Amino acid sequence: MTQQPSTPGQNSPVTVVGLGPMGLALAAALMEKGHPTTVWNRTPAKARDLVARGARLAPSAADAVAAGPLTLVCLKDYAALYEVFGSARAAAVAGRALVNLSSGTPNEAHAAASWAAERDFAYLDGAVMVPPPLVGDPGSVFLHSGPREVFDAHRDTLASLGDPRYLGADPGLAVLHNAALLGLMYATMNGFLHATALVGSAGVPAAEFADLAVNRFLPTVVDAALVEAAPDLDAGHYPGDLGTMEMNLNALEHIALTCEEQGVHAGQPRLMRDIAAQAVADGHGGSNYLAVFEVFRKAAAR
Repeated sequence: MTQQPSTPGQNSPVTVVGLGPMGLALAAALMEKGHPTTVWNRTPAKARDLVARGARLAPSAADAVAAGPLTLVCLKDYAALYEVFGSARAAAVAGRALVNLSSGTPNEAHAAASWAAERDFAYLDGAVMVPPPLVGDPGSVFLHSGPREVFDAHRDTLASLGDPRYLGADPGLAVLHNAALLGLMYATMNGFLHATALVGSAGVPAAEFADLAVNRFLPTVVDAALVEAAPDLDAGHYPGDLGTMEMNLNALEHIALTCEEQGVHAGQPRLMRDIAAQAVADGHGGSNYLAVFEVFRKAAAR
């Protein structure tokens, strides 16, 4: 693949710093969309295939940033960000925009925004919400937070990677959403794997159960119900007309006991049972199961 001629306002130069699996995917997608692409990695050999296809390998991170108006950083963590750019001359990076797609926490994102301001970087924090093979797909979600004017100035370029979502001026919002969505993913995956192990204790094949659980049960009973109930979470409204927390606690107790009978790991259902029991103890016994939200929110408030 060779780089395509750039068109004004559409295919501006981009730099990618960090060529792990995600960084390689970012650079490849940008090249595919016609952006002149400069890359840098602490191990230059990782750039070999990209260079063969038309990318430019910069001799240093500072030179990479100086090559264009926008740099995407995809490193292990925020400490790596500081290490890579620690020796960069301020004059070489001043006025450039840096979008940090490294993994971290909201506090780390705030500190990075301050660090960038001291070096005259225009800074956005971000998160990639898809695996590397989906980078470049128009429906792939990328999260961004920080100054709106920085996002607006580079939105067209960021859209070459997928669907760029702006979350707000607080630089910590992107990694906060990332942690929340990944937590949801892991909880969902663990729920499915645990449920599959439970029915598997009676010899039910995973492929048979997956069709029932994922294609039939979850979309009808869980997915639609959560979207419909979201306004109630904001309002703190949990009517128990169709089922109370006490009833759900009883069901969770039976799930834990069933796991113990079948010899399946019971830690996850016991935890869910204990959380529901806390909601009852907090006075939500007559509310529906969504009142568990108050247990989580109370912990956040504390």
